Amino acid sequence: MRSLLLIAAVSYVLGSIPFGYLLVRIFHGEDVRQSGSGNIGATNVSRKSPLLGALTLVLDALKGSAAVGLAYFLSERMVGEIMPYEAMSIAALFAVLGHVFPVWLKFRGGKGVATGLGSFIVITPKAVLIAAGIFLAIVVIFRYVSLGSVIAVASLPLLAYGMNIGVSKTWALAPLAFACLLIIARHHDNIRRLLAGTENRMGMKRA
Repeated sequence: MRSLLLIAAVSYVLGSIPFGYLLVRIFHGEDVRQSGSGNIGATNVSRKSPLLGALTLVLDALKGSAAVGLAYFLSERMVGEIMPYEAMSIAALFAVLGHVFPVWLKFRGGKGVATGLGSFIVITPKAVLIAAGIFLAIVVIFRYVSLGSVIAVASLPLLAYGMNIGVSKTWALAPLAFACLLIIARHHDNIRRLLAGTENRMGMKRA
């Protein structure tokens, strides 16, 4: 139990590092939460600076990967206490929780897509690649980035289970699925606009 708590705590702290907020504050002297969507993620940061947006995307993904990688390292040294896939799946969940609800920003964070991507690709890279293909197909066909994100994230646990990898053989699939549900839930505004037909299409500006 202590091992799980340690992995969860470290992963949350890593995930809670608000790179988008920090970059905009450092280079523009502004609070990114006060503009655009109010989100600290790469999409909103890119409205201030495409370069900072790209850097935010990379850093947010890397903190997820770091959390999962560290969890694997710890599990390998705690033989018999926790299985590697369980440790990595819990790390992914808490890294996403840290990004979505960072204590440093009064629990007002991002949507968790990049952090989830960075976490999941370490656990199940093949499933992530297929999910990425689904994302691209949806965006190309319908031109809705949010729709592509939601469908791709929703497909990930099913892909991991279908591929019969380690995460599908244990209760480790549950934290992974919960992390995906959390990311989808954070897209509630986008989902509402999609249902209403008012969501912005890629390449088109709002009237």
